Amino acid sequence: MAAVHPGDWLLTVGERGNPATVLDGRRPDGSAWSTGNLVRPLVHGAEYFPELLAAAGRQRAGDLLLFTDWRGDPDERLAGPGTEIGDVLAAAARRGVIVKGLVWRSHLDRLQFSERENRHLGEEIERAGGECLLDMRVRPGGAHHQKLVVLRHPGRIGLDTAFVGGIDLCHNRGDDARHHGDPNAQPIAAAYGPHPPWHDVQLAVHGPAVGDLETCFRERWNDPAPLSRSPLTRLRSLLHHEDESAGRLPQQLPDPPVCGPHTVQVLRTYPNRLLRGYPFAPDGERSIARSYQKALQRARTLVHLEDQYLWSPRVVECFARALADNPRLRLVAVIPSVPDQDGRLTLPMNLVGRIGALQELRRAGGDRVAVYGVENHAGTPVYVHAKVCVVDDVWASVGSDNINLRSWTHDSELNCAVLDDTPDRRPPTDPGGLGDGARRFARELRLRLAREHLDVGDDPAATAELCDPLAAFEAFARSAADLDAWHDSGRRGPRPPGRLRSYRPPVLSRSATALARPLNRLLVDPDGRPRRLRHHNTY
Repeated sequence: MAAVHPGDWLLTVGERGNPATVLDGRRPDGSAWSTGNLVRPLVHGAEYFPELLAAAGRQRAGDLLLFTDWRGDPDERLAGPGTEIGDVLAAAARRGVIVKGLVWRSHLDRLQFSERENRHLGEEIERAGGECLLDMRVRPGGAHHQKLVVLRHPGRIGLDTAFVGGIDLCHNRGDDARHHGDPNAQPIAAAYGPHPPWHDVQLAVHGPAVGDLETCFRERWNDPAPLSRSPLTRLRSLLHHEDESAGRLPQQLPDPPVCGPHTVQVLRTYPNRLLRGYPFAPDGERSIARSYQKALQRARTLVHLEDQYLWSPRVVECFARALADNPRLRLVAVIPSVPDQDGRLTLPMNLVGRIGALQELRRAGGDRVAVYGVENHAGTPVYVHAKVCVVDDVWASVGSDNINLRSWTHDSELNCAVLDDTPDRRPPTDPGGLGDGARRFARELRLRLAREHLDVGDDPAATAELCDPLAAFEAFARSAADLDAWHDSGRRGPRPPGRLRSYRPPVLSRSATALARPLNRLLVDPDGRPRRLRHHNTY
């Protein structure tokens, strides 16, 4: 079997579209990705958080712990009482670990975002000798949405690790595969109950890509722009004695050595920031969008997508084009059954984009497009917060981005695309038929997610069947149909195995649609591209 060629799937230096970043000039060979990494998917916070706790606990004076987050709740427990994230980070700082954090300042609490929690997490770290900046260097109405932790160890580079993906250090994220929810709950839509079940994915990264991820943090940390341009915000910062200037970081260590078979490309979104652009992305960066577009050009058999939103018709054009161009191609999407906001105004302006996106996909693919929600065994919907895409068991992407304009153009986002040198010899050995072969990392990630959704555990026969992407597509359809029928019958008889429910788009009235569309474009799914790119819907 021929080796997979990274340049067929990943962006070259010129294709990133952001010559200002130092990210692609770090390697002597000039490549836009790193090789020799070891990447492991951590499915759910209950798997990620104990690993983070152990990694932080191994750090000692002089080591470096860097993190970015959308929301941080200091009382979120990583592994039971006494492991609250605020205490863990503060304890590291008191041991002499250099702790530096960037957390989105967010909006006021009355808008149900997280300004208060983020400020308190920062205060706890600062009191212990670390530094945590509340970062509002975003486009108006935007957010810093990256979820990253980097741990470096001078003299012990074998311990160097980065965690990147969709899991914030906050409430609701500490769920496991049983989906009973996190004891530290933050209310969302009523359908999810008092402890919302939560489905999410993070990556543990070892090897040279850790240096790339650290570089991403350093570019943001060293941005000379003020943390906020709002006079009111700056006054509040002064009254709260907040740290408003980034301290110096120690010199970056050499990248960790080669340790595995995985090629990793670090991808970002940064908006075209108004007034004064990012020095490392003066026109913004949309390499996440570009990476999807390139990978989807090679999609032939199955795109497995798990996404929190999937609600922008303009973004899904590249998925629709792939479906239209390749009559064998199928798309499975696993999404939340209900958006996280269910207010009389917020629910329609969230749904209108999803309805349009699914119409676009089904026009292109018809019954080759299958969309599902997830529920736990008690019948409570599971909130799908994962941001995962696997194409033909070759290319896998995991990160903070969602399939919408906000994630692809407007907020800051961080993803890793992973290619595995290791072929997967289980049939079909080359599902896409382009000579790339099935690859171990991408296939195992898809299988792990599928086994959970179908309730088949580690059954060898079921796993062998699911290796075939088309068989997996049919298995999802059968399982959802069985569970739908059980619910439609009033839940008579034993509950069928599986957790998938067919997603049935709601119907919005004409008046609700007319009102929701401008609100969706303005508030829910804004476009952060320069005008010339918006006009042509390019990135």
